[in-house]
Amino acid sequence: MSKATLHTDGGARGNPGPAGIGAVLDYKEKQYLLKEYIGSATNNQAEYRAVILGLAKAKELGAEEVDVYLDSELVQQQLSGFYKVKNQDLGSLFVKVWNLAQGFKKIKYIHIYREENKLADKLVNEAIDEALT
Repeated sequence: MSKATLHTDGGARGNPGPAGIGAVLDYKEKQYLLKEYIGSATNNQAEYRAVILGLAKAKELGAEEVDVYLDSELVQQQLSGFYKVKNQDLGSLFVKVWNLAQGFKKIKYIHIYREENKLADKLVNEAIDEALT
């Protein structure tokens, strides 16, 4: 079974404010660095959008299982089914992630500390910096 490891992060300068997303996908001995400026968004919206970006790439490459590591405890708990999604904007993003997740045989969402997510965080800041300069 082909398994991928995905680290995602999203951030906004201001909340909401200029936002970027980053994803580090490790799959079949290759590493894919993904980043995107997403305009004005909240931190939580950016976190969800980063998961969507990474899962879409994993699906495109043919991964069957994905371990998703993210430093947003809220998003991890919502995607794992422990917290309800009460915000309507996050609800629509949750549905997008849920639909993408159906394309995998197994998916896990794992909360990690920010210090363990430095590369994804760096990609977020690069995306914002590149868009604003």
